[in-house]
Amino acid sequence: MSKERIIFCDFDGTITVNDNIVAIMKHFKPEGWDKIVDDVIAQRVSIREGVGAMFALLPTARKKEVVDYAIGNAVIRDGFKEFVGYCREQGIKLLITSGGIDFFIYPLLAPFDIPREHIYCNASSFEESTIEILWPNACDDQCSNDCGMCKTSIIRSYDAERYERIIIGDSITDFEGAKLVDTIFARSHLIDRCEQLGYPYYAFDTFFDIMKQLEAEPVL
Repeated sequence: MSKERIIFCDFDGTITVNDNIVAIMKHFKPEGWDKIVDDVIAQRVSIREGVGAMFALLPTARKKEVVDYAIGNAVIRDGFKEFVGYCREQGIKLLITSGGIDFFIYPLLAPFDIPREHIYCNASSFEESTIEILWPNACDDQCSNDCGMCKTSIIRSYDAERYERIIIGDSITDFEGAKLVDTIFARSHLIDRCEQLGYPYYAFDTFFDIMKQLEAEPVL
């Protein structure tokens, strides 16, 4: 009996062409943000710690500017609309698993009619003087990476005996998840990590590339 396909798809730099968090920081340029990004990429600080620290540099008085910029600046990668439709037609469960933030992810995904319960991301609060990031999807007892939004915990919640697990991603937030799945679709930093670890992967530029490969691959 074949397994059910389930896809864990990153958002920033994957569904969108650019990394939205980095784009926000580059645009507003709060003092010290670039060192925090370098520390996260180099894994000197955890993703949760780094993302929280970056947004704490932005005053909540600029909420409208930040939200408007994040939504207006984002570009959806070619083929994503068709990919969502393809997953529906093929009975593939599509989960968005993102280290991004609710205030830009929910509006940007709204046109694609993805159920809210299939979108995993970080939350935000604008109640204090600076933007606070909240973490509703924390690491389980098998992860000590302080992810913030723990992709491996979500992946582990879907039994490998029942599901053919597929990840689509581009960056540091996808590194650990890529170790758990059957198939990796990668770009950017995730390609580099797969090469380092000797993991097989499929490179992609658009979601049309991913659909083509899924059609060619027999279901496990």
